[in-house]
Amino acid sequence: MNHDEHLEPEILNETDNFGVWRSKEGDDVIYHVELGGVSLHFNSEEWEEFVVLIKGAAQAA
Repeated sequence: MNHDEHLEPEILNETDNFGVWRSKEGDDVIYHVELGGVSLHFNSEEWEEFVVLIKGAAQAA
């Protein structure tokens, strides 16, 4: 089998219960957020908006 490093996911960060990783799919990068039994998947534009959302929520807390 041909091994393509571009298909390997890149783990960005993880804790005991959560994880964030990204993978290359076609011409785009997909960001994956694993929150227990919930999985979220974002394209690059959605990811940038999600990061702004989370940073704002963290500042408001």
